[in-house]
Amino acid sequence: MNPSYLLLYVTDVAKSAELYSQIFSTTPVEQSPGFALFALDTLRVGLWRRENVEPAVTAPAGGLEIGFAVETDGELEATLQNWTALGLTLLQPIEAKEFGLTMTMSDPDGHRLRAFVPAQ
Repeated sequence: MNPSYLLLYVTDVAKSAELYSQIFSTTPVEQSPGFALFALDTLRVGLWRRENVEPAVTAPAGGLEIGFAVETDGELEATLQNWTALGLTLLQPIEAKEFGLTMTMSDPDGHRLRAFVPAQ
């Protein structure tokens, strides 16, 4: 079985949809005050107003990462600059890890986004 949906619990659906429209380079296929849905090539990403989720959410954000593989070091640097301009918070500057060159940022709700150049 392959997962097909990722749901992120957010405080402000409209603001988060605007942010993720920039990150995903697409607009939501569905949007209401309590929910927005992005249809990406291999995954659907939903933004659900945290206070509306049932059963109620008790865990804080940041328990998983959304990963974005890029092809070059320059593309990784450009992603860092773009996400910084969007107001994301830098959690980990660009550095080499066993799986490749990577950096991590978080959105205003604390969801972690990792961009990386896979090790060859």
